Amino acid sequence: MTFSTFTAVVPAAGVGKRMGSTVPKQYLTLAGKTVLEHTLERLLAHDAIAQVVVAVSPEDAWFDALPLAADPRVLRATGGQERADSVLNALDLVTSERVLVHDAARPCLTMKDLDALLAASVHPQGAILACRVRDTMKRGDGKGAIRESVSRDELWHALTPQCFATRTLRQALSTALSAGHTVTDEASAMELAGFYPVLVEGRSDNIKITRPEDLALAGFFLQQLKESFT
Repeated sequence: MTFSTFTAVVPAAGVGKRMGSTVPKQYLTLAGKTVLEHTLERLLAHDAIAQVVVAVSPEDAWFDALPLAADPRVLRATGGQERADSVLNALDLVTSERVLVHDAARPCLTMKDLDALLAASVHPQGAILACRVRDTMKRGDGKGAIRESVSRDELWHALTPQCFATRTLRQALSTALSAGHTVTDEASAMELAGFYPVLVEGRSDNIKITRPEDLALAGFFLQQLKESFT
């Protein structure tokens, strides 16, 4: 399948407090490389992705030391206080009509899932990778007890990448931030603007490294992916 040319934005200015590490989680070592290197290599391996814009903190002391930082396809943007601020800053460097946004700490993205997302990118309201909720869902009462069980019918875990028209995403993020809304992912900003992105079912092993135990799990998944292509 032939795709248009895309730019990928990777917000990587977070510190990952829940990891309990002095090094931001995107710079932790996983299978001989940093998490961020694995993530960027996955994106750059796809022929349709011409550039990757990485938004890093102004105080970042690690990014420039990565070999990939010298790749002409990799651009550096200044990260902001929140994820949405970082993505907006990165969008200033994006010239393609459509853009992917992918978490820095999701190194297990497969080419098959990326293909599926790009194929759905023609949808005028955008598309995101997601996986169906499998477990029984509970809503808490804020005091440590269960308030109710929640039906998992049509409940999805939002994953990344998420793909949108660059101009539309920029406007949606700007409007949401100006209104004081909490933007947890790009799709939430699009929803606030009245858009309904399509769900592209992806693999559940496309995990986001958030806690210490996730690092070992991501290493296992990467090894499984490597073995499946050898």
